[in-house]
Order: sequence, then structure tokens, then C-alpha cells
Amino acid sequence: MIVIIDCGIGNVGSVAHALEYLGGKYFISGNRKDFESADALVLPGVGAFPAGMKNLREFGLVDEMEKQVLINKKPFMGICLGMQLLASDSTEGGFNTGLGWIEGHVISLSPEGNLRVPHVGWNDVKFDRSSCFSHNIDENAHFYFDHSFHLQCDKSLAIATCEYGGTLVAAIQRENIFATQFHPEKSQRNGLKVLRNFLNFVGKH
Repeated sequence: MIVIIDCGIGNVGSVAHALEYLGGKYFISGNRKDFESADALVLPGVGAFPAGMKNLREFGLVDEMEKQVLINKKPFMGICLGMQLLASDSTEGGFNTGLGWIEGHVISLSPEGNLRVPHVGWNDVKFDRSSCFSHNIDENAHFYFDHSFHLQCDKSLAIATCEYGGTLVAAIQRENIFATQFHPEKSQRNGLKVLRNFLNFVGKH
């Protein structure tokens, strides 16, 4: 059973619909008590980094998330802002600390070539073919993005990248933690493949 974390920062309905289509068992909750019985956690996110961290703290979710993901090693998936919040810090709206699960920094997009910010729309994504999350995904498959900030982290954590006036991290993995900058729930067939790979990952843990 997967808990889709609802603390007012993500379009949980779209993620739930996609998991339901794939036959995944889930429930939506912003109650930390539900995390203990979950097999995995998903944190969707849209909006600004400061508001995202504020909501996680005000809902009292951070300690329980860390217990279940960092200590109990339950599979975790972050989406868009849900990925950025894993970082050490962000410059969005001033300097703000993140969850710190991933050593990295979230900074504003400044693409070369006068490309538009935010980065909105479809873009090719190149996966590391050794990652289990690349299974059944074609080379340079298209995924949907919508962001003005991006994660900078060690290359060893990046399992997918995209080009937008430079190379951007599109997905990361560290042990049981997986996250995407793109929105798989809005990426049609390719997005469903990523979510299927996550469900398979959960099934092996």
C-alpha cells in the first residue's frame, strides 16, 4: 500500500488516478500515523520551496517521513517540488533549508540561449540505462516539465537528465529514494512506465 502524502503542496488527484490506472494500491493522507503502515511513500509537489517546507513542518510530517524512509528504508518517490525538497537547501524566496536527504542545492533556472523560464512543456529525457527506473522507456523519451528552479547535485545521484539551455537533472536515486523533476502523472504513456517501474521497485522491497 502506497501513501500519497497530502499536505497541500501537490496535485495528489492526478498521481492517485495514474496509480489507480496501473492497479496500484494507495491511499491519500496527510496524517503521519498512516506512514507506519505504508509500504511506500509518494510526495507530489507544485509551487514554491519555502511553502512546501513550511507545510511539511506544520503538518508534523518531517520526523515520521525520516523515520520511515531514512531508517526503515521504505521506498520513496518525490515529484517536481517533491524532489527539490529533498535537497540541502534552496535559494527560492531567499535561503531556505530542505529535508537534506540529498546533498544538493536548488537554484533558479538560467538557461543559455534566452530560453523561457519557467521551463514548461515536453522535453526529451535521457535515462541511465543501468537504473531499474529506465525499464521499458525508450531513448530520449518525452516527459512533461513545469519548473523555474532545478536541483544541482553530485552526478552519481542523477539517473536521468534533460537539455534546456544546459544539462539539468531530471531524476535522481539514492538507495530507496527516487525522485523526478518532471511530472510522470502528466507525461502520458512514458510517465505511466516510470510509475510502473516505481511500483515494481516497491514490490521488491
